[in-house]
Amino acid sequence: MSHKAVLFDLDGTLLDTLEGIAASCNRALLAHQLDPHPVNAYRYFVGDGMMTMIERAVPELRRDELTIALVAESFREDYVENWAVKTKPYEGIAEMLARLVDMGMPMAILSNKPHAFTEICVEKMLADFSFFPVFGQRDTIAIKPDPAGAIEVAEKLAVAPGQVLFLGDSSVDMFTAGRAGMTPVGASWGFRGEEELQKSGAKYLLSHPSMLIELLQTS
Repeated sequence: MSHKAVLFDLDGTLLDTLEGIAASCNRALLAHQLDPHPVNAYRYFVGDGMMTMIERAVPELRRDELTIALVAESFREDYVENWAVKTKPYEGIAEMLARLVDMGMPMAILSNKPHAFTEICVEKMLADFSFFPVFGQRDTIAIKPDPAGAIEVAEKLAVAPGQVLFLGDSSVDMFTAGRAGMTPVGASWGFRGEEELQKSGAKYLLSHPSMLIELLQTS
């Protein structure tokens, strides 16, 4: 087994957060007399950090600095209260993580979700499993696809980047893995799908979490 650790994205990879994010953002938009979006639109709004999501959700003619800031604050307030209502691990995630624990495989998380929200989601939804480190968006580190956070994870785990398998659901994750020198693996059950993952450099594509165990045992 050449891989010594697994680094996970969070939203769209371990947790299905799409409906919860969409609901909170739509309520934030409505609070400022802006039109909401279908849930599926958020598949392409998310992935590059909260502020970028808000900017994409706000109508182009209203994307001034003040409006974006006001909608972002409303989103934060709503999401703190309601994030867990429609958030859940994807089918097969718990079983896959349990197998990794049995294998003694170190597990870490790197998300572009704000760090505090990332910690809350992991603590509440994935409490049965130990992840180290758990990093969300932090002011001191550039967000994905910049590789700095992924490289920091490898340093914390004391493994070479080339020994880390990075599982994510978007081009952002695949680019991050490639730039960090990690193995990019696409989770096609997530927000974006196989075509984007293939085009952005996924070395392997998985259609179900159980396939990660098979990959680790054969690679």
